[in-house]
Amino acid sequence: MIEETCQTFVSDCHVRAAAELINHTWDPVVLSALRLGPTRRNELLLRIAGVSDKVLTQALQRLRSRGLVTKVHGTEQASAHAGAVYRLSPLGESFTNGPLAQLAQWAADNQAELVGPSTTS
Repeated sequence: MIEETCQTFVSDCHVRAAAELINHTWDPVVLSALRLGPTRRNELLLRIAGVSDKVLTQALQRLRSRGLVTKVHGTEQASAHAGAVYRLSPLGESFTNGPLAQLAQWAADNQAELVGPSTTS
């Protein structure tokens, strides 16, 4: 349960902690791509249009450090080719299939009403 005393922009607020999970542009995209199952980094590069190798590597490192993604060596999926496989952790699955999926659905439902930055102030 969220504490009623939690103010939105206080550093230890739950809203801020949750927002930090999607703070980097590519992190939610990588999480969404991993919803399809365990995947190698090179396959993620092909699956995610527009992300560079360096940015993908940084995103995977951030997501691993937060416990949302795991890196597995020598699994059955990797036996045909050398290299690590990335997959959502149980925590990553709950975040990706729960709040992140709901946020994506909200954005799709309200796409016509969402506007970019105003050119006039």
